[in-house]
Amino acid sequence: MERVVLLGHHGEVVGTADKSTVHSKNTPLHLAFSCYVLDREGHLLVTRRALVKPTWPGVWTNSFCGHPAPGESFESAIFRRAADELGAELEGLSVELPEFRYRAVDANGIVENELCPVYTATLRGQIRPNATEVAEWAWVSPRSLTEAVRLAPFAFSPWLVMQLPLLLETLDSYRGVAT
Repeated sequence: MERVVLLGHHGEVVGTADKSTVHSKNTPLHLAFSCYVLDREGHLLVTRRALVKPTWPGVWTNSFCGHPAPGESFESAIFRRAADELGAELEGLSVELPEFRYRAVDANGIVENELCPVYTATLRGQIRPNATEVAEWAWVSPRSLTEAVRLAPFAFSPWLVMQLPLLLETLDSYRGVAT
């Protein structure tokens, strides 16, 4: 049973809950993270969520995301989820948007309500995605991803749509990220 950290209105920890009971039509605010993986040339790894995912199945999103377990550091949770979802090892982990928070409602009525710091990291080696998490994946330039989101925002997770412009601003003029 995976547990998530529940938060009060101001972001303070107020308890924990079973993850399977948290994402519903009345989702309480809880702790999560998003991670964008970059390759050595500055391309971003985007993934298409597996069709078996209960929320936003089949949409394109950031590289991976998840929830730190109670008492688990973000760093540990990110490395754990990178291995679980992508079969990947990361290096150069950096928090880019430490206060990102969002609420979104899926077409099936499930609500995401998360305080969700956004991280970047660099891939070390190859990825071997878990088919129950990732249906497809692609390396894209920030410019082409920005244009795709502009043209078809419905094809992307709402958190990616909200995070992308903020993330690209923080990457110091793309920090050498491919255009």
